[in-house]
Amino acid sequence: MPKPRNIAAVKEITALFEASNAAVLTEYRGLSVAQITNLRRALGPDTTYAVLKNTLTSIAAKEAGVTAFEGQLSGPSAIAFITGDPVEAAKGLRDFARANPQLIVKSGMLDGRAISAAEVTALADLESREVLLAKVAGVLKASQSKAASLFQAPLSKTVRTVEALREKQAGSEAA
Repeated sequence: MPKPRNIAAVKEITALFEASNAAVLTEYRGLSVAQITNLRRALGPDTTYAVLKNTLTSIAAKEAGVTAFEGQLSGPSAIAFITGDPVEAAKGLRDFARANPQLIVKSGMLDGRAISAAEVTALADLESREVLLAKVAGVLKASQSKAASLFQAPLSKTVRTVEALREKQAGSEAA
């Protein structure tokens, strides 16, 4: 018979899985409490980094329909539940893991799809959502400018040709 506190913990973990659009499973063996606190700060306000019991997490993941972490919940595990920009959280994890090699990224989940540790690293190498949107807007604006100049080119060429003919006629009439 499950204990009431375990049932409540499973419900809470299930809610975290359902509320997040991404999650990253890590192993934190060898990290101190102070280091984990620094990691939580590095991940930003839209990420919840939680050290959880593997069996309760496995049950909660099944209840939430998450299959990304099956067979990987062993040893000291913690999950970063990401509700905001997954790129920012992945960068925080990557940078922290560089400074603290004890942190190991095992795998992740992005929009319901399982991703490997290498894909989490690749996600960290992307630019933030705002930067990517700004680049797209710049490309779209540049395309519109090119199109406008392309449409104006024949008109301006015609005007220059007519003006040159007018000057030529004015010069031949004067002679």
